[in-house]
Amino acid sequence: MPWNNQGSGGGGPWKPSNPGPWGQGSGGGGGSGGPTPPDLEEFLRRGQERFKQMAPGGSLGGKGIAALGLVAALAWLLSGFYTVQTNEVGINLRFGAYAGKTQPGLNYNLPYPIGSVVKLKVTDRNAIDIGSRSIPDRVRAGSESTLDVPEESLMLTGDENIADVKFRVIWQIDPVKPEDFAFNIRNPQDTVKAVAESAMREIVGRTQIQRILTAERKIIEPTAQELMQKVLNEYKAGVLVLQVQLLSVDPPAQVISAFRDVTAAQQDMQRLRNEAETYANRVVPEARGEAARIERQAEAFRTQTVAEARGQAARFSQVYNEYAKAPDVTRERLYLETMERVLGRMDKIILDSKGGVVPYLPLPELAAPRAPGQTGQTQQQGATR
Repeated sequence: MPWNNQGSGGGGPWKPSNPGPWGQGSGGGGGSGGPTPPDLEEFLRRGQERFKQMAPGGSLGGKGIAALGLVAALAWLLSGFYTVQTNEVGINLRFGAYAGKTQPGLNYNLPYPIGSVVKLKVTDRNAIDIGSRSIPDRVRAGSESTLDVPEESLMLTGDENIADVKFRVIWQIDPVKPEDFAFNIRNPQDTVKAVAESAMREIVGRTQIQRILTAERKIIEPTAQELMQKVLNEYKAGVLVLQVQLLSVDPPAQVISAFRDVTAAQQDMQRLRNEAETYANRVVPEARGEAARIERQAEAFRTQTVAEARGQAARFSQVYNEYAKAPDVTRERLYLETMERVLGRMDKIILDSKGGVVPYLPLPELAAPRAPGQTGQTQQQGATR
């Protein structure tokens, strides 16, 4: 029904003739026509009367109070049910003290103020960057830029140099002991960060800068992870360190060019050393093989010479035995054999006792095969000779 149909005053439903919910009309106030504040005492009194009318016999009585108390107690007990998600673990508290932990699903604990529940996300991985910060890029929306933090990244090495070490720590709440994480450390993020920076400074402080920049980078990561986990276990922090990642390891910006030259020189030295080792690995076996070959040849020559000497000695012994049997015959035979061996390959001219030349027919030369291109004149000259 429209408000202007409620009487001639046009004041709406809260006119003096039609009292509102506060027991007064809206047109009071000395006839000024403005609204007046409700009477709070009147409102409370009427509420009590209506509540008494709802109670049996017009009054609550002992049973009514007991019923209301029972309903309130039941509602309070039912408020103790809670749900734990799959990535969470529930920590039950009784008067602020640890009373156990619950797994994912529907669980129950005494309601507040006796009990309370702390839910920890034990499977979520957290990352902390040390030496740099990721800040939103104002120029490109949705992207991030990196801000260096030199007071965290600059570290003193074992050979009294300075290294700019930026790394990332990935950690999560230990699902075996989440109560340690909930009660033993006040600020987990700052605690993990402080332990990570301390562990990295200790490792860098006992390592030379050249090893940090080259070969030791893959060794630093697991060593830092192990040291961090050891310290956090001593703190009973309930934190599980999953991985330590070195983002960058560089000299300070003021001397980075000089360090790059040193690194290049070391790489050249290593390259030349490898080439020299390769040459040595090729030449030394060849020299050893040549030496072995010479030794085998010398051994063969020695064996051959000794065998020939022994053979000649045996032959001489046999000749001597024959010579002892017939000295004259053997002496003549040795003379003829020696002359044959000496004069057999020489050109010969035979003279008789009178000084004349005795014709000589070289039968061996005639019996020898003719060489290619040898003419009959050459053979005749040889026969005449």
